[in-house]
Formats: sequence, structure tokens, C-alpha cells
Amino acid sequence: MVREGGADGFVREFGRPIFVHAVEDLSYGAVFGEAMSSLSRSETAMVLEALAAYDFSGLSHVCDIGGGHGHLLCSLLAKLPHLRGTVYELPSVIEQRDVLWAEKMNVENRCEFVAGDMFGEVPTADAYLLKHILHDWNDADCVRILSNISEAGTRNVRVFVAEYVVPGPQTPHFANLFDIHMMCTTGGRERTEQEYAALFARAGWAYRTTWYPPSRRMGVVEAAKA
Repeated sequence: MVREGGADGFVREFGRPIFVHAVEDLSYGAVFGEAMSSLSRSETAMVLEALAAYDFSGLSHVCDIGGGHGHLLCSLLAKLPHLRGTVYELPSVIEQRDVLWAEKMNVENRCEFVAGDMFGEVPTADAYLLKHILHDWNDADCVRILSNISEAGTRNVRVFVAEYVVPGPQTPHFANLFDIHMMCTTGGRERTEQEYAALFARAGWAYRTTWYPPSRRMGVVEAAKA
């Protein structure tokens, strides 16, 4: 890929994007889904640590776009009992009800799982989580996703983008390695705070700040409707 240019080695090797392949190849999709859920469980603590000081009192409904089996959102609901939540995912991800986390974490009365496509429309909420979503896509697709959220959200809506934020070209960080991984598997990329701010601006959002856990391995980039 470095020699020839371009991106998305998965399409080159398999003839279709990784997410399409995961739906059409059931055995691959099962392993892929469990891998994503396992990764999410390991990262939930970092996201919650990053947002530990955030004042959620003015929010009531959080929607996790591409939230998988719901581990992150359900963990947030368990910590903040005034919140209700929606996990918005592809039908193939949430149709197996026994792997979903709401009942296991005793928040099933405040969490629903809704099937859909973020490139079409998203549920209405006053806050949105996107963990490892935007890094899968190019800038134009990210703007489309963020624009759909802006249109669906309430007047004072917030968005929280949890990613491996690139600190800069001279700073060693796991994000730099993951950037190469995303180039190979999805054609997406990891981004700096400034690059996320630019995406937000193109989609009608205003960058506010980035929240970090003590390890600073992940970041949660916050924006509000402009």
C-alpha cells in the first residue's frame, strides 16, 4: 500500500469492505463481533475515566452510535442512574440478544437497542457517543455522519468522539500504530484534535475540548452544536 498508494487493503484482498464482509461471511462476522466487544470492554474504563469530571446533570438521553453490544453505554448508565440510553447498531450486531449487556448490568429498563444505519438517520438524543467510529471513515463520510447527528439531536446536543487521538508527528503514541492499521483495514485514519475540530466545523459543530484518562492512551473529543 505504501509503495502503490491508496488505502483499504481489506477491499483489495477480499473484494469488499470489512463491515460488508462481516455481515455476509457469518463465521467471520461472529469472530469479528466478539473481537469488537472484547476490545470495547477493555476500553470502557478509559472512556469513563476521561469523562469522570464531566457534568452529565443537564443530559437525559445518550445514544451510542455503532455501540456494538452496549458495554460502554450500559456502563455509563450504571454509573449515572438519571440517564437513559439507546444503542444504535446494524441489525446483524444486535439481533443476538444473549450477548447484549443491558440485562447483565441491570439497566435494561433504561437502555434500548435500535437497528439502523448511521448514514441514513439516527435517533433523537441530547448526547451521542461515537467510540472507534469516525476513524473507520474518510473525511467526507465523517462529515455525513456528524451532520446526521446534528440534524437529529436536540437544541443543546453534545457529541463525544472516543478515539486514539494523534498527539503529533514527533510524539510516540499508540495512535500512530493504529493509524497504519486503519489505513490497511478500512481506508480510515486516526486524527489529531485539530483535525477533529475541522470535521466538526464542516458538519455544523463547534469543538469544545478533549477529555483524557490519566494514561492519555485514548481521548474523548467533545463538540456542541454550533
